[in-house]
Amino acid sequence: MTRAAFALLAAATLYAQPRLQNARLETRAVSGSLESTFRAIVNAQSGPAWIAYAAPLIPGEHNMCCWNSNVQCPGCTLEPQTNPVNFPPNPNATVRLEGASEFFVFCRVENKQVDKIRSFSVDCAVDAGGLPFYWLTGANPAQSISLLESLIPTSETRTERRLVNGAISAIALHRDPAADATLDRLLASTRPEETRRQAAFWLGNARGRHGYESLLRVLRDDPSDRVREHAVFALTQSKEPEAVTVIARVARDDKSIRVRGQALFWLAQRAGRQISEEAIRNAIDQDPETEVKKKAVFALTQIPNGDGVPLLIDVARNNRNAVVRKQAMFWLGQSKDPRAIKFFEDVLATR
Repeated sequence: MTRAAFALLAAATLYAQPRLQNARLETRAVSGSLESTFRAIVNAQSGPAWIAYAAPLIPGEHNMCCWNSNVQCPGCTLEPQTNPVNFPPNPNATVRLEGASEFFVFCRVENKQVDKIRSFSVDCAVDAGGLPFYWLTGANPAQSISLLESLIPTSETRTERRLVNGAISAIALHRDPAADATLDRLLASTRPEETRRQAAFWLGNARGRHGYESLLRVLRDDPSDRVREHAVFALTQSKEPEAVTVIARVARDDKSIRVRGQALFWLAQRAGRQISEEAIRNAIDQDPETEVKKKAVFALTQIPNGDGVPLLIDVARNNRNAVVRKQAMFWLGQSKDPRAIKFFEDVLATR
């Protein structure tokens, strides 16, 4: 047996089957390629069904299940249910000392096309609603990523957006370098905005240093304000230490009022006090647009522990822009902070 064949055999036996109930289960080995096996099932299926397989999972804790306080054990229902579904305790449950090494990709098919893609943790109980359920063994990770990319629609109806989100999140969770290149392709300006937004989010959330560098290109090159705005949010999900500095630069330099304002908001939420206060103060003092100044004032209210209140008071008292002063007073009034109350008492006492 060749080394490649042995690796495929090992992959087929490594991944456990999902914890299924209420499923008409049929197990099939991938023959030829994952896509050809998958498409053959889709084309032969006359009614709704689910197709699923296992894939290697990126490191870390990734809990992908549904939680219901009315049942003893967490689980997910794949189909609408008229009555509550009970998930019995897992007799083989163990305490994990580290994150799982694999996850499950579930695809719902109906009318000979995929209409839903979901990702699940390996210990998540799943109720299939009595539908046929095809469990594929021996799925190749790179072929899985290629299949998921082929399922991403090119338009943006509500149903198709859900399919986009499911496919891209599943791609990003793959512990395989092909995921990086695929997500980068999905950032192309020819792709719909929603596809680019989702690809940006998952690059920041799940793809480490490569994802961070891809987001830098989005912020530099993408023509859409909405996509760049989402890339700023994606940077807040990145664990790269330079991400906060990049957000501060976007807050200062991006051509869009909207993007600069959102960058200020996320700085206040996620950055350290010194960095966020400096960037927000800079926007209030130097940004040419009053709308951005107003967003910067609001961002002060988002600094944790009320640490933005002293700056709000200073802006309300000393800023030369009357609109900005009024905005600061409004948010001080909303804060109910004792320092804000004292400020208003002092203002009234001098009249």
